[in-house]
Amino acid sequence: MKFTRRNFLRTTAVAGVGAAASSLLAKPTGSPSGSHPVTDEVLERAAAQPVLQLKSLNDPVIIESIELLRKGKDHFVRVRSQDGAEGVSVDDGRMEIFHPILNQLVVPYFIGKDARDMEANLFGVYRYQSNYKMQGLAFWCPVALVEFAILDLLGRMSNQSLGEMLGGIVRTTVPFYVASGRRDTTPDQEIDYLKGLVEKTGAKAIKYRVGGRMSRNQDALPGRTDKLIPLSRKAFGDKMVIHADANSSYDPPEAIRVGRMLEDIKAIHYEEPCPFDNFDATKKVADALSIPVALGEQESSPWRFQWCIRNRVADVVQPDLYYYGGLIRSRRVARMAEPAGLATTVHLSGGFGFVYALHFASCTPKIGPWQEYKKGVETYGQWFNPPLRIVDGTITVPKGPGLGLADPKEILKGATPVQETGTSPAPDTSG
Repeated sequence: MKFTRRNFLRTTAVAGVGAAASSLLAKPTGSPSGSHPVTDEVLERAAAQPVLQLKSLNDPVIIESIELLRKGKDHFVRVRSQDGAEGVSVDDGRMEIFHPILNQLVVPYFIGKDARDMEANLFGVYRYQSNYKMQGLAFWCPVALVEFAILDLLGRMSNQSLGEMLGGIVRTTVPFYVASGRRDTTPDQEIDYLKGLVEKTGAKAIKYRVGGRMSRNQDALPGRTDKLIPLSRKAFGDKMVIHADANSSYDPPEAIRVGRMLEDIKAIHYEEPCPFDNFDATKKVADALSIPVALGEQESSPWRFQWCIRNRVADVVQPDLYYYGGLIRSRRVARMAEPAGLATTVHLSGGFGFVYALHFASCTPKIGPWQEYKKGVETYGQWFNPPLRIVDGTITVPKGPGLGLADPKEILKGATPVQETGTSPAPDTSG
């Protein structure tokens, strides 16, 4: 049988990856390049469908204030409506740098807007003060924080969780993988570190880094990748599900060589093998390999996502919920991926990000079989009622309204505003 991307998931399912992974990976994936090609019209129609499903909010919800707050190492955004409702979001760790963009270019747009119009407001803030000229994660991370807080506000007002508002709940627990995130380890040290994460969490899937990160084929340590890949399967056995992340390390020939090694150990996910903005290189790798290739964490343009999906640049679509500007925009990407037969597995950029990923997975029908676990589960999980729980390699999705925080006022106790000095930008007169 010819070994192609289309039959890879079925093949790995019967090759001993493990019962849990088999049932998830054996689902049909479709093929836009096969008998059911996907067109721009199909993708645009999927993305254009309304995302928010609000209940019982018949009157305008006018935003009165938005504050960026700091408490210890955490940053929060608190949104208040004119009638006193509040919503809260939690940063991914980048507001120490991006706070001027949030306070000067994002917050002013949303003051006085109807929170129910969030989908239209995402385009409005993109145009405001010519913000589109700042396209990228430095702009969309602040927008995401404001969106998360506004959705929390709307959820609390309508007694809906984020997942209910964003399409309806399709799952209440989410299987996860533990990710090392390191390249300073020898292969033996990396295995020991991953074993500690597995022992601590009960995870049935892991992810480690290969290559050297944007390294033009250089390894992090001489021979590290070539030893680590076969060692990981030997150390963890046939039932462990394995992911690998190259962080744009390779040109196509080297990416394919490393990908073949991952195929040999029946890994299921090969992330960002080539420079992330070189779509031609990534497509060459994805077309040559049977292991699913993932791409998208650095992307900020819906049109580029659409092009990648239509041309099957990769097999797994991977927006970052912060970098890409929030849950609504990311849900639109997932809706484009579905008719193309592609799964969406979001990228996580920060400790608290796993909470938004849980909500995203709760309402996204064609989600990747494993989502990333972050160390913050132990701390942040206690902020919810009931607390988030790890059960047999899965994490429970928050159940409360909005984000699901048990007591936002208690969490924000002692937080102080992050304010800007100097003058604000001139009023927007671009029309």
